[in-house]
This record gives sequence, C-alpha cells and structure tokens, in this order.
Amino acid sequence: MTPPRPPRPPRPPRPTSPTPRSSGGSRPASKTPRGVLQVDWPLFGELCRVLALKVFREYDPEVVIGIAKAGVIPGAVVATILQRDFASIAITRTAPGAAPAVIAGPPRLVTGKRVLLVDETCESGSTMKLALAAVRELKPAELKTAVSFKTGSYKPDFYALENENFIILPWDLEVIVNGEIVVRPDYRDKLKDLR
Repeated sequence: MTPPRPPRPPRPPRPTSPTPRSSGGSRPASKTPRGVLQVDWPLFGELCRVLALKVFREYDPEVVIGIAKAGVIPGAVVATILQRDFASIAITRTAPGAAPAVIAGPPRLVTGKRVLLVDETCESGSTMKLALAAVRELKPAELKTAVSFKTGSYKPDFYALENENFIILPWDLEVIVNGEIVVRPDYRDKLKDLR
C-alpha cells in the first residue's frame, strides 16, 4: 500500500466571472483537416503543463485515467504534474472508422473518487463517451474529461489546444518496418506537405 499523498496547498480564490478554457471560441468542426500540425516533445510538454494548470484551477481529481494508447502519455504527465495517482483504460478500433471497443476496463480504485479521464485528441467523442460509460459503471464521486487537442465537435471539460489540423504526435511519428525505425509510411506524405 502506498503512503497517502501530502495535501495540496490551498487554492487561490476563483474569479467571479467564468474563465474561458480556450481562446478559440466556438466554431463548427471541420470534417477534413486543413493542414498538418507536427508536435515535437517540447511542445507536447508545454501542452501538458497548460492542461494540468487548467485542470488544477477548476477541479481536484484524486485519480487520473489515461485512455490507451495515446491518451496514456498526456494522462501520465498531467497526473505527475498534479501529483495524483494514475491508471489507464484501453480502448481500440479494429479498423479505421470502426466503432471503439473497451479491451481493458478502468481499475476499481476509481470507485468513490474524483476522476479525470484523459485522451490525446477528441473528434466526435465516441472513444471518450465509451470510456466515460466504463468509468461510470464503477461509481466515481465525480468524473471530468480532458484532452490535449480538441479537434472536433465534442467538447471535453478541459483541453489544451483547439485545432483542426491533422496532428502528428512525437511518439507516433516513427515505427519499426523490416527491422528499421522509419517515419510512419502513412505520415510520410503528410509531412511532405509541410515542406
């Protein structure tokens, strides 16, 4: 059993008027990306810090759950910055455009706790809605959502950046093909558009 975490320092008073979560305002979601946004590790780190600060100012999760695979990375970083416990839920799609399916559910430690559910992007919200339903089955005290990139019509509780470009994440750029690390073949053409 792990020792209890030290209490968080008192929060500053909240402003009397609501604080916007994004400077982008509301705009209709684009069906096709307008360009390519290649995210490097330093930008990813800054986005995680922004996301953690937004969460800290409005919510005090006891547990952060990352949606595997890609949501685990920002989820773990946000949990570390917030000094909170971290766990994951695994959701996958068997083919592009297929409905998401839970392959490993959330841990029981979410029961009765304030939970933050994190993914890397959120377009239609189908993955997030499935993860929300899986976590709600375990009866958390409270549940909120966060993503690094809001890319579509679904609005999570917190997001670091609203963006309508195709996003290439630093951990997703290279893969092993025939025993060698190479730029993902499906990203190669998209990256040519940047030059």
